[in-house]
Amino acid sequence: MARSTFEGPILSGDNRFGPQRNVGYTTLTQSGYLNLLNSTAATAGFAGGSGTFVTSNNIPNQNATVYVPSSTSPTLVAQVIPADTASQVYRGWVCYIPTGSDIDQAIIDVAVLPTVASGTLSTIKIYVSNNYTVEAGTATYATSTLSGTGRATTSFSGTQVTNANGTSTDLVGINGTQTLSQIVFTLSLTGTTMGAISAGQIYFSLRYIQPDGNIGSTTAYPFGNFD
Repeated sequence: MARSTFEGPILSGDNRFGPQRNVGYTTLTQSGYLNLLNSTAATAGFAGGSGTFVTSNNIPNQNATVYVPSSTSPTLVAQVIPADTASQVYRGWVCYIPTGSDIDQAIIDVAVLPTVASGTLSTIKIYVSNNYTVEAGTATYATSTLSGTGRATTSFSGTQVTNANGTSTDLVGINGTQTLSQIVFTLSLTGTTMGAISAGQIYFSLRYIQPDGNIGSTTAYPFGNFD
């Protein structure tokens, strides 16, 4: 017993009714890969450039527009990503998930740690939020500081845990009626008199669960009849 639609969610189990109902949610994953030396759109690992983030919803990576989140306005307003400077560089990856989703994991895997051709690169951070996040800002969902290769440690405050258990409505009026949560992984490089990026390969994965609005309640047995 399962269902899979473009309205979601995906539920699975073998005991649909009764006190031993064992239906559970399926964890969904979206992933992206940035090779910071790749500036050619529509090729594997394209990482955007100064003032430009990417999305892999249209595989391979394409330029993305980061929108200013709004839970009410159907008019989409683009967020301005700051251009590169000798002390601050931003790159990022954007994806979209159903509103109210439960984010289980924001995974950051570093194959090659970012470096610069000259100057000093002092701090490498990743912010996971519903918008582009400025350096030293507070991300909506998670934060990570990169110091080497491998799987990075991602930290969550109490507020971020609460936010991740029900993602915000950021875009409305999409495809007629749907609302979406916008997820932005902002890579922040800070330093002194930094030259061009000389290396960097990072994989992002977002694991989340889409909630079932028809699952009912203890007073609406048998928890809806849509699964």
